[in-house]
Amino acid sequence: MNGAILALLALFADSGPAEWNAGLARKVITPTESVWMSGYAARTRPSENTLHDLWAKAVALRDGQGECVVFVTTDLIGFPQELTDEVAARVREKHQLERRQLVLNASHTHGGPLIWPNLHVMLDPDPDAQRRLINYRHQLVEDLVDVVGAALADLSPATLSIGHGSAGFAANRRRPTPQGYRLGVMPQGPVDHDVPVLKIAAPDGKLRAVLFGYACHNTTLSSDCYQIHGDYAGFAQIEIEKALPETTAMFIALCGADQNPHPRGTVELAVQHGAELAREVQRVLADSLVPVRSRIHSAYDEVPLDFAAKDRSVYEEELNVENVYRKRRAEIVLAAMDAGRPIRHVPLPIQAVALGDSLVLVALGGEVVVDYSLRLKKEYPQTDLIVAGYTNSVPCYIPSLRVLREGGYEPDDSMIYYGQPGPFAESVEETVVNACHRLLAQVGVNLPSSETK
Repeated sequence: MNGAILALLALFADSGPAEWNAGLARKVITPTESVWMSGYAARTRPSENTLHDLWAKAVALRDGQGECVVFVTTDLIGFPQELTDEVAARVREKHQLERRQLVLNASHTHGGPLIWPNLHVMLDPDPDAQRRLINYRHQLVEDLVDVVGAALADLSPATLSIGHGSAGFAANRRRPTPQGYRLGVMPQGPVDHDVPVLKIAAPDGKLRAVLFGYACHNTTLSSDCYQIHGDYAGFAQIEIEKALPETTAMFIALCGADQNPHPRGTVELAVQHGAELAREVQRVLADSLVPVRSRIHSAYDEVPLDFAAKDRSVYEEELNVENVYRKRRAEIVLAAMDAGRPIRHVPLPIQAVALGDSLVLVALGGEVVVDYSLRLKKEYPQTDLIVAGYTNSVPCYIPSLRVLREGGYEPDDSMIYYGQPGPFAESVEETVVNACHRLLAQVGVNLPSSETK
């Protein structure tokens, strides 16, 4: 057979329909001991009991050309970089998956355990409490590696389709006051109420899994709750799985860093918000969804984000303030300076995964404000773009330039609890967005010509 015929056959093979394979796995990751919970500095004691289990869930996808990606969702506050590095290295060794092929997302529930050492500035555990947290972290690594392997072992023919809905309980929480921006409810603030719904079914149409997202903090319950729980996202997954037996429901946290559930404060409200989200997911599943062609392209990078320069004297003064969290942050920053490793920037993981011809997930590390999602969707109007935060590591909040200049909790005060010098330099938004442009181009998605820089 001559070369021209072979090339023609290859062209038809590449352009023809190809079959998806999908594999699913899940594992309970609820702490087996009482542990310090994360998300609220106001808590004064470890967890007491459990409202419902926390889960790590994985879906492995393989396209017709053999390219794979594994999405892992977890009912957790967020991952430290060293943990995801360890998981990724273990997965590469055991399953030959590159870093770009593994997506690790946390729901950012404030009802789960502290993932040591992330956000440890919020508490000062005694040696036994710290031991429990470190033991949990070690077990979590094992559980995440196991759930990835189990999903890969479960691969079988599947179909994928995508749809979108909307849920209205997320409210912008950055309220301007005469004293500056404070946490509250800002009805006129930017929001993203989109609910993307990825349906994964068997070839006969039987629903196997649904991956859905929302841009909102999992903070319906406040610091006075000492029960382990997944907040509204946990309740939404429970409701979907009750209504659709034999289905795995997976929640992915989107860019909700400056969004809170409204109203909030009780278990009943967490159940209510979860039920609203679950109903919308089910409505979308029953509607006309768009098939996703069997094709995967993925890219991954870690981009340094610069902090604004501050003099050492700023942190030396913090050592003398009454606020214990500022003192702890100052000790961390000054210790790094004394060791000759001043904290001048933080690496931010950024990932792009293209499924089919137009569906693309941009997955950002950190607590990402909604401006990034709104901007990227506007810049890529022909692309079905899903923009997630809380993915691969959560080193701190990631403010837009607008939020950075406005000040307040997200760009300034939150940095104390993350042990970061903060705030960022004004280059932060363009650095993140330019990296997104670059990774999107690597997976075959380019800016419209009128927007290309």
